[in-house]
Amino acid sequence: MSADPILHRRIRADIEERIMSGEWPPGHRIPFEHELMAQYGCARMTVSKAIAALAAAGLIVRRKRAGSFVAAPRVHSVILDIPDIQADVRARGRDYALKLLARGERAPDARRGEETVLAGGGALLALTCLHLADGRPFALEERLISLAAVPEAAGADFTREPPGTWLLGHVAWTQAEHHIAALNADAATAALLDVDSGAACLALDRRTWRGEDHITHVRQIFPGTSYQLVARFAPAG
Repeated sequence: MSADPILHRRIRADIEERIMSGEWPPGHRIPFEHELMAQYGCARMTVSKAIAALAAAGLIVRRKRAGSFVAAPRVHSVILDIPDIQADVRARGRDYALKLLARGERAPDARRGEETVLAGGGALLALTCLHLADGRPFALEERLISLAAVPEAAGADFTREPPGTWLLGHVAWTQAEHHIAALNADAATAALLDVDSGAACLALDRRTWRGEDHITHVRQIFPGTSYQLVARFAPAG
């Protein structure tokens, strides 16, 4: 019996939602295939296809004779998780606000190979945002979202919810890569951040994936006095 193409996507989406919401944390065993078959009233092939897709995306790991378990996200850094700027500002006891400066859908720039890969054959959603803390600029954000990987982003209201917060709440990610650099603000960036031209800033460039699918590329620029990276770690071994 072949897999039901609609139902296997529903099963996958339901499991993704439980993982994404934290209801099923890393290490949680998901129901066995026969349990899912009974729950959804479907054939084993339908369940197997959903589980295989989740495993291919890196959201679960399958262990012989033990079952399938929620995988832990992998981050290419010993010091960073994916930060939520809105939550960070509020954790500091400050009022958060967002200005959406620009929004548009476009094709990837053929001169930028990374954009073509991110687009995955579809369009890109380009966003420019200014994050504010107590009414003062906290970070400038330039973001591209793959609409092939996250089509629902096209309908999201990013005047009300920051793109990063929305993505963390709606898209399960499996890998992230960060690049951190110091830079001096050019005139345009300085004007938006309300700092002197040439002021020291911290730039964080990040890419995230869900399995083999590229989700988003973002650059966030912070005035040098507004952001810091703190980590606690132990010697390997």
